[in-house]
Amino acid sequence: MWINSPGGDCIAASRIHAMLMDYPGAITVKIDGIAASAASVIAMAGTRVLMAPTALMMIHNPMTLAYGNHQDMQKAIGMLDEVKESIVNAYEIKTGLTRAKISHLMDNETWMNAKKAIELGFADAILEDAKKASNEASYAFSTRTSQLSLMNKITETYASAENQEPPEEGTTALGELEKRLNLIKPQ
Repeated sequence: MWINSPGGDCIAASRIHAMLMDYPGAITVKIDGIAASAASVIAMAGTRVLMAPTALMMIHNPMTLAYGNHQDMQKAIGMLDEVKESIVNAYEIKTGLTRAKISHLMDNETWMNAKKAIELGFADAILEDAKKASNEASYAFSTRTSQLSLMNKITETYASAENQEPPEEGTTALGELEKRLNLIKPQ
């Protein structure tokens, strides 16, 4: 699941988090831009949370708008306290940090780059560049590499032309080619 969101409604985030937690398979969350506020809660449902090296995560205390008298304001404060505790639950399960540490991070509106998120347990690893992880060289221009590549192709061509087996592993392409050329030379 890819996330790039500044956040939103914490109740909607709670529902998404619960649905993902209920999913029986593994979930890989990939944050490629930002997972802030409620989006960070959703990210916590990932079995594995990966962040792009340039991605950000932000956690903070929940917010609301309130209107009314003194009692209405006290109710709003009580509601925000409960919402915060529910958010701390998600962070605590993923990170293993203490509730006090998480609460402190939320109080301070903490912004985390990928390395800091991994350090604190909000993420597991940095997204890898698939091109770099590939065993295939993206630049094969050296003379030696080009020669070996050409020899391997010629060897494969002669092997199929003569219905022979491909060269044994560990055999150099040049040695195998010379051997096969000697076999198919006109007598």
